[in-house]
Amino acid sequence: MSLKSLYLGAAALAVVFGAPSAFAQPAQNVILVHGALVDGSGWRGVYERLVAKGLKVTVVQEPNTSLAEDVQAVHRAIEQQNGPVVLVGHSYGGQIITEAGVDPKVSALVYVAAIVPDVGEGVGDLFEKWPSPTADAFKATSDGFLLFDPAKFRTGFAADLSKAETDFMTDSQVPVSAKILGTKTQHAAWKTKPSYGIVAGLDVAISAEAERSMYKRASAKVTEVPGASHAVYISHPREVADVIAEAASK
Repeated sequence: MSLKSLYLGAAALAVVFGAPSAFAQPAQNVILVHGALVDGSGWRGVYERLVAKGLKVTVVQEPNTSLAEDVQAVHRAIEQQNGPVVLVGHSYGGQIITEAGVDPKVSALVYVAAIVPDVGEGVGDLFEKWPSPTADAFKATSDGFLLFDPAKFRTGFAADLSKAETDFMTDSQVPVSAKILGTKTQHAAWKTKPSYGIVAGLDVAISAEAERSMYKRASAKVTEVPGASHAVYISHPREVADVIAEAASK
């Protein structure tokens, strides 16, 4: 076989399967995806630290109206990036990045106190397998959305933040569509992409035990943040940013 034939064959395989050198360079782009009930502003501390490290950071404001619409919001952000991307998801944002992470531009996934579903699993399935200590803290609206009981928000979501911070978060909740609980995951990017998981040691929204179990299943590199609440990305931005920077450097 001639060298030309070998070259053409290798080029064809690269088109079909993706060139091995696609992520030869570290990722310079990070996309942060918030979870249910909150918006992207909570990423401020993480954002500032990542930018200081020279990374380009995009904060997605997904609507929490359906998994499909939330994933589309992330795909829209991925389209704007030039080069490899690290996707970061908090809480329900873990399901979003698990779906969106199959995009060829995505080089790694970072789960921050997040759910990590497999194909065919939804949020509700995971909470049946690993019950949430705050499952009774949700209140339904008349049009099918969920909010966290204001009286339980601080202890259930952000116990390591100040009362002033949690009061604001409580009063600025973003309702999440209840139908998301039953929406099944169709793609599991963690099966083919390097994954990192951050365990919030005192999380009672998603238990730390559940986080460890899901991260283990995904073969994720795990970082523990002892004493952190579910809002670990706000209360411990340095630790979270360091894990993201590590994922981007590979």
